Order: sequence, then structure tokens, then C-alpha cells
Amino acid sequence: MTFELSILKYFLLNKPYEVLTQFTDETGRATLKDFVPVPEIYPVGRLDYDSEGLVLLTDDKALQHRLSDPKFKIEKTYWVQMDGIPTEEALEELQRGVMIKNVKTAPAKARLLEEEPQVWERSKPIRFRKEIPTSWVEIKISQGMNRQVRRMTAAVGYPTLRLIRPAIGPLSLDELQPGEYRELTNEEVTELKRLTAGSSFGTGSRPRKTGGTTKNTGGRHYESRNNSSRKKRIDR
Repeated sequence: MTFELSILKYFLLNKPYEVLTQFTDETGRATLKDFVPVPEIYPVGRLDYDSEGLVLLTDDKALQHRLSDPKFKIEKTYWVQMDGIPTEEALEELQRGVMIKNVKTAPAKARLLEEEPQVWERSKPIRFRKEIPTSWVEIKISQGMNRQVRRMTAAVGYPTLRLIRPAIGPLSLDELQPGEYRELTNEEVTELKRLTAGSSFGTGSRPRKTGGTTKNTGGRHYESRNNSSRKKRIDR
């Protein structure tokens, strides 16, 4: 009798603005299917339609469950462009936790960024008011309430104009541009499992190549191995 190992898949996508964090939509809005032509994978958690940045996709159901479980406190990093410049008191309030619909959020890490992060142009510009400057704040949370970051900044008097998630735990976008995706490395998968260790991750596993990464740019799938590269076209 021959047994085959289940080959689990792990991908990281830079979700563009106004894209749903799902693979189908009856109203014709853009979805993950428009950017990641990989079957039978699902997003870990959600990122709002009007937010941008890192989305993790996998068919590893055990890891999905653990990454979504608040007891593991996997930290998510957000860059928030705010309407106005928050005071120290406002930042301290975010750090202590704020009330959202009679529920107090867990303490967050919040700091004003001295320099504007080097990010891509959004497909639709934010609204500007000449008399009120904007600012960028980095907020780190491990909760997953609906539209939590936007509600937090509104609660302290500084509405969110633009929201980007550059990192989840040890994973970061790095040079990945909107609509691009790449496959996670062995080391990244191992670290995610270490951070959410508790019980067995199920029976599925996958033999993986080492020393290589995969990246998709504009419908092309790139592999690099041992400092050499080759291209393989994937139809979209």
C-alpha cells in the first residue's frame, strides 16, 4: 500500500485597495481569485475591502485555526494614515485600549511615525483637507474585531484615511507590490507553527524545496534558487 503526503500550500499576497478577502463575489467586485490563481486555498482572517496589505492564504486548516485563535496573540502590524496629528494623550489611550460598542479593546502598541512610510500610490487618492495635516501611525494589535483599527482611531478623535497591513507576526510584505504574491519559505512556515505550537498540526505535511522563494508579478510566477532564476508563466 502506498501513502501520499498531502502537499500543503502557503502564500502571502499584497491585497490591493477595494479587493474582497474572498474568492467569489456575486456583484462582480474584485476578489483574491483575480490575483492568486491557486486552487483550494483560503485567507487566514480578513482584511477590509478598503484596506490594503498582507493577506496569508493556505490550505493548512490547523494552522488557519491557530493563527485565528486569540490565545496565541499573533501580532498584526498596521500603518494608519490619520486625519490630523494625534496627541500623546490619544496615543496613550490607544495603548491602554479604547471602548468600541461597550467592549474595551486590548492594549495596543501605537507610535507616531517620524517619516512617512515608503508605500505605493493608492488606486484612489485619499481625501485631503488643506487646513488639517495628515500623519502616519503604526499600530500593533493581536485582536480581530470588525474594522477594529478604524474604530480605535475614530474613538480617540483621529479618523483613518488609509490603512495598510505590512506584517503579520514574522511575515512582512517587504518589496511585494499590490496584487503580487509569493510562496512562503520553509523557515517562515516553521516559525508560524512554532509561534502557534500547542497540539498536533494534523497529519498533512508537504515536502518542500529549500533555498528558494516564489513570487508572482503581473501574472508571472518567479522562482529563484541558489542565486539563479528562471521564469514560469502561469495563465490568469
